[in-house]
Amino acid sequence: MDEVVDICRDLIRIDTTNDGSDSGPGERKAAEHVAALLEEVGIEARIIETAPGRTNVVARWGGDGTRHDALLLHGHLDVVPAAAEDWTVHPLSGEVQGGYVWGRGAVDMKDFDAMLLSVVRERQRSGRVPSRPTVLCFTADEEAGGHLGAELLVRDHRDLFEGCTEAVGEVGGWSTTVRGRRLYLIEAAEKGMAWMRLTARGRAGHGSMINPDNAVTQIAAAVARIGAYEWPVRLTPTMRTLLGTVGALVGTDVTPENARALVEEFGGATRMLGAVLSNTTNPTMLSAGYKVNVIPTEATAHIDGRTLPGYEDEFFATLAELCGEDISVDYVSNQAPWETPYDGALVDAMTRSLVAEDPDALVAPYLMSGGTDAKHFRSLGMRTYGFTPLRLPEDLDFTALFHGVDERVPVDALQFGARVMDRFLDQV
Repeated sequence: MDEVVDICRDLIRIDTTNDGSDSGPGERKAAEHVAALLEEVGIEARIIETAPGRTNVVARWGGDGTRHDALLLHGHLDVVPAAAEDWTVHPLSGEVQGGYVWGRGAVDMKDFDAMLLSVVRERQRSGRVPSRPTVLCFTADEEAGGHLGAELLVRDHRDLFEGCTEAVGEVGGWSTTVRGRRLYLIEAAEKGMAWMRLTARGRAGHGSMINPDNAVTQIAAAVARIGAYEWPVRLTPTMRTLLGTVGALVGTDVTPENARALVEEFGGATRMLGAVLSNTTNPTMLSAGYKVNVIPTEATAHIDGRTLPGYEDEFFATLAELCGEDISVDYVSNQAPWETPYDGALVDAMTRSLVAEDPDALVAPYLMSGGTDAKHFRSLGMRTYGFTPLRLPEDLDFTALFHGVDERVPVDALQFGARVMDRFLDQV
């Protein structure tokens, strides 16, 4: 499994920066590299370009005819931007330093791409091809909502996923330490994404005159109300299960009243897990005017809203009240949340494969605060989970590395993940 480190480094060195526009390099070079790695061991890969440079890879692997319920294993090739001057090492270096592989994508999610590719290549070379039909998919544009990646694949190339009943992707299976016990979190749910543009329109005029119909004042008031609103705690089935595991270690039952205190047991991971106890709305952008002494006709703001599974109606009704009648709302991206029951053979396989490599481990589901391509693949009826197994040092603030400065992944965690994935494929 040593190859996993080299593949991860090589992928990091390929610039696939996605800033939400088509101005970046795209994923073409990385897609060609992935396809070559698969074809080198005899796995035919299909390259699908949805826009110039925006490229996906899909391949069918395994299957001996005894099963028709295919498994989808998917990862994305794009990464968010990184300012090199802020980093300890260059974000596209793939450098190994201090026992870590450094670079943009090291944890989001070229690490999983590398795990998957290294395991598939080794199993293909040694003849250990799974009896279950398996689809390998490496997508573009996940970091901007997947509109040029997974969304178009499921819309225009549905046949490539024929028979897929379950899917496994990113942001799960990583460890955190609670009360001295290592706990691996498997993603079984995901918040919805409501990225919105608020617009206020008023009457233009001279900045020296009284103007009660000021668009800037209107948008500022709405943003202040939205940003200050405290959303109530709502416990989804996934989070009840996770916090029940923590409660057993602490010696208490889980209630909405003590949920935030229990989440504090996760240390640095609290920033992510605390966000999935309620709906959230974070103002992120403001724009208005073109001269200091001119009151503009229009002012806008952008809000990053995230909705809990089962609480979407509450979210949109509350948002309408906070905005008020004078603010219009347009959605940049509006994707529903999802939650998959934490049971069945696939969950058992993930748990067994982790415990086989870490016998004292606890394993539980969690609700992801961000978004992944799983939203799109679920539209085809698949049960979806996030499972990128990483055994992490207790003192590593792992969740801060997602889209953060000095993103890095431990070398031994990559190797651990490859071993776990290999065991997992033996059982699915």
